[in-house]
Amino acid sequence: MKKPELLVTPTSVQDILPLADAGADAFVIGEQRYALRLAGEFSREEVKEAIELAHSKGKKAYVSMNAIFHNEKVDELADYLKFVKEADADAVLFGDPAVLMAAREVTPDLQLHWNTETTATNWYTCNYWGRKGAKRAVLAREINMDAIVEIKEKAEVEIEVQVHGMSCMFQSKRSLLGNYFLYQGKTMEIQNSKLSKDMFLHDKERGTKYPIFEDANGTHIMSPNDICIIDELQDMLEAGVDSFKIDGILKSPEYIIEVTRLYRKAIDLYFEDADLYEDAKDELLEEVERIQPSSRPLDTGFFFKETVY
Repeated sequence: MKKPELLVTPTSVQDILPLADAGADAFVIGEQRYALRLAGEFSREEVKEAIELAHSKGKKAYVSMNAIFHNEKVDELADYLKFVKEADADAVLFGDPAVLMAAREVTPDLQLHWNTETTATNWYTCNYWGRKGAKRAVLAREINMDAIVEIKEKAEVEIEVQVHGMSCMFQSKRSLLGNYFLYQGKTMEIQNSKLSKDMFLHDKERGTKYPIFEDANGTHIMSPNDICIIDELQDMLEAGVDSFKIDGILKSPEYIIEVTRLYRKAIDLYFEDADLYEDAKDELLEEVERIQPSSRPLDTGFFFKETVY
């Protein structure tokens, strides 16, 4: 049994070395023009620098191209893929088949990770994309632990699962903001709409704030809670899940570094002795809770819920 990769999302080039020292094995980087919901924006020069820094520490760097592309961007994909290949990226994340088709033509040796964030809900679909050329499938956030274990047992590709951070509840290519809830017949208050990093849909009825994340790909309404299963990793570790992702979107570099350190400790303890992890997991959760913003409760997402679509 091999250790799962610990994959993190840096906010800038300056995060790479501290995160590597904290125990990260790989990084997701990229620029908004081609990628959805990045923790940080990386220009081409910064992508090259981040890859070099990651490789200097023996780590991997994946460039995200998982946006949904319209006609006007299709002709750009080949050029960007060539750049990514020349920059020596370890893989490209994609969701749109247009990226796969372009990669077949111009970078056939570049590894591909299929990542739609929503539609990887069964092993058969994961294997479909594997046979098309993907090495890895990134599973949907809305499936439970039993489904994850079954997918891993039957998958012909690597499996990646998000274990920490917020998830996207709704996305539109338009700048929708409050229109999402108006569509549901509910009047919502938009807080701090002038500050792109501090916007919320405030549901007064439930006392809940939904962060709004806007990038070049439109409006993303995020979950009010953060996933955290640092104390519930054993089933996926036993199943051999290949990659655990910590999503740092809308988080500070200091927070991401500390969370990375704690998950690194959890994984290493389990592989040293499963009982050591069992003894330490409650304390590890308490350490995450101590640094967690009071406005962002922790929960276990869909891991222990009946999957509902």
